[in-house]
Amino acid sequence: MHIGFLGLGNMGGPMARNLLKAGHQVTAFDLSKPALAGLVEAGAREAASVGAVAGAGVDVVITMLPAAAHVKAVYLGEDGLLAHLPAGVLLIDSSTIDPLSARDVAKAAAAHGNPMLDAPVSGGTVGAAAGTLTFMIGGAAEDFQRAQPILAAMGKNVVHCGASGNGQVAKVANNMLLGISMIGVAEAMSLGVALGMDAKVLAGIINTSSGRCWASEVNNPFPGVLENAPASRGYSGGFGTDLMLKDLGLASEAARQVRQPVILGALAQQLYQAFSLQGHGGLDFSSIIKLYAQEPEA
Repeated sequence: MHIGFLGLGNMGGPMARNLLKAGHQVTAFDLSKPALAGLVEAGAREAASVGAVAGAGVDVVITMLPAAAHVKAVYLGEDGLLAHLPAGVLLIDSSTIDPLSARDVAKAAAAHGNPMLDAPVSGGTVGAAAGTLTFMIGGAAEDFQRAQPILAAMGKNVVHCGASGNGQVAKVANNMLLGISMIGVAEAMSLGVALGMDAKVLAGIINTSSGRCWASEVNNPFPGVLENAPASRGYSGGFGTDLMLKDLGLASEAARQVRQPVILGALAQQLYQAFSLQGHGGLDFSSIIKLYAQEPEA
């Protein structure tokens, strides 16, 4: 299948490579010349612009972009996808944006004759490279069925979440909970160690007891507890604090639009905002443990 791909960053680049490995033809564009050159070296065709991707005779277009403003510009802009695509081309946006923006763009695409799915992912850069991402899909069931074999080349779990925008709903709700739970684990680990507990022993108890969660079991924030966790390599890699802050902001804005209280989510957003302002935005979000007075050594 001929697939257009726009957005070759830390997530999009590996995703596009997995499409090439699966035997798909890929025509790609990115503002970063090195990112685009790297994918061309892997076998993709280079496009000179967004419009050039749309005019390349593609069957499907996949986008992985930083924010809603970029998504709207790429799809709805004067030289955007909808200005050049023929009707019938399937559109898949894997960016993480707010649900209402996703629904607005999908509505515009449908009016143009292009079915569209919102398909944000979970699994980070490791999952993107390994092809083990989880895709959360919003859109019509028949479009989901059409996209499923394509997404299976990039992910292990492809889940239909319901109507347009529901993929983004699942993503922001999940990541809000993740941000909250990481703060809880950071508090618990800091308290236990301050009271004289060995960090590894405490984590082992939590991970076999009722406090067990992903933030403790897979990405424990205390250095030395898990050898391969970001906490044990100076909080480098992983899911950045500023990315978590972005997703918490999306959750808070979505909640405001439907007048739904997210009390802990809003508090988590403020804590990550304060932490980012201290200059830690590039560190893994588990480094939020550094906010606590008895800061562990990384």
